[in-house]
Amino acid sequence: MIRRQMASLRLVLVLLLQFEGIRGDIPQYHLYQRPGDEVLLANLQLSLSGSRCSGIDWFYSKDPSGTSTDVLDGKVQKDSARAARLSLHSNCSLTIKNITAEDAGRYTCRYVWDSNWETLVFLNILTISPSSTDTDPNEEEEVTLTCSLLGYERRCESRSLRWVDEQGAELDGEGDGGKTNCASFLTVKRQTKQRRRYFCQFVDSTGVKIEAHYTTVSSGSTDWSPLSYVMLALRISSLILMIFITALIIAGRGSTRRLKDTRVHYVKEDESCRAPSTLR
Repeated sequence: MIRRQMASLRLVLVLLLQFEGIRGDIPQYHLYQRPGDEVLLANLQLSLSGSRCSGIDWFYSKDPSGTSTDVLDGKVQKDSARAARLSLHSNCSLTIKNITAEDAGRYTCRYVWDSNWETLVFLNILTISPSSTDTDPNEEEEVTLTCSLLGYERRCESRSLRWVDEQGAELDGEGDGGKTNCASFLTVKRQTKQRRRYFCQFVDSTGVKIEAHYTTVSSGSTDWSPLSYVMLALRISSLILMIFITALIIAGRGSTRRLKDTRVHYVKEDESCRAPSTLR
């Protein structure tokens, strides 16, 4: 009976905290990552350990319209879209493996028994995606690169996203680096004889926070996988072995032919040529 009452009380507290406005004194910080990274969402309050994480919840919000639960009562929720990639540390920090663009947003860590115990983590993810405008493989193809910084109600200041080349020289995107929300576009030509690397950087008053790069693929060539190199090496080795065996066979046949052509003549000793016997 007491256990049920405690569970009901806890549910009420969670609901009250869920709809409570964000207070200005709540610890919060921003993280900047790229797709495929592993990220640690640490709480900035007193670290709990062991069984005390049973009072910890982690909530996720992509935007203000809705919130989902990733961790409840110290346990990863199986119905979470990230369940297979989530793990809770002994200090109650949350790890997300192999993050995707869909993981960008606001994460809230709460300790249900203390309404003043809360941490907000804003996960921002920088992505680059290409879109081809010409499908003829025999021509120098134009590719439009889209660089986006995804996050919770993310808005970028003017020129906070910038493009640079391999030498660090700044490049102009479409419309002088035109930004839509937090995205920038750059149209480049895919060269037929060389590859080039382009970098998109997110910068603020403190400098570059994060950057991602894209390498153009030569339209006149194909990428080789490690397996392709292994197969090529095996083919070359087989060819060398065949040449070696063929040379041995040819050399062996030549030796046999020489032996057959050799004639050995035995000369019968002439009686007249014998040395005279000694007279007794």
